[in-house]
Amino acid sequence: MAELKTVARPYAKAVFEVAREQGHIAEWAEMLDTLAAVTVEPKLKKALGNPAFSAEEKANALADVCAEVTTEQGKAFLLTLAMNKRLSLLPAISELFLQFKLNYEKAVNVKFTSAFALSAEQTQALAASLSKKLDRTVNLTNETDASLIGGVVIRTGDLIIDGSVRGKLAKLAEAINS
Repeated sequence: MAELKTVARPYAKAVFEVAREQGHIAEWAEMLDTLAAVTVEPKLKKALGNPAFSAEEKANALADVCAEVTTEQGKAFLLTLAMNKRLSLLPAISELFLQFKLNYEKAVNVKFTSAFALSAEQTQALAASLSKKLDRTVNLTNETDASLIGGVVIRTGDLIIDGSVRGKLAKLAEAINS
């Protein structure tokens, strides 16, 4: 996976710079997200990997499937990817583009899982606290998982804060077994 991201990074960075300069970051993010979702569909993935189709045919087919979101620049980008046999990188490019977008907007996606549903006030307080700690605007997504017993688990990028009872019990068990 790391290798795919390494190869995809220059493409994502170039597209992000173009989108930023033109003020079309949201449009490119939507287009790349849609293209990435479509390219992982088994039938289309097989067709895109078929050497019987030319690079131009593959790029045009993908642009046609996603015609409602694909711009002329998007079609040119798809053609570049197809010519370099890089259409399979679209999911990684989309993911990296989203990271560049969030960094540019000084925002972060945070997923928190709690044992019980939190009230709106608790959710807002958590978002405000995280926003202050991370010095970013927080886009909060929450889930409920009764197996946590109590507390919350917060995930953002590589950062995981496990304040759950289940996590504390696991640490205690590990300490006892050591």
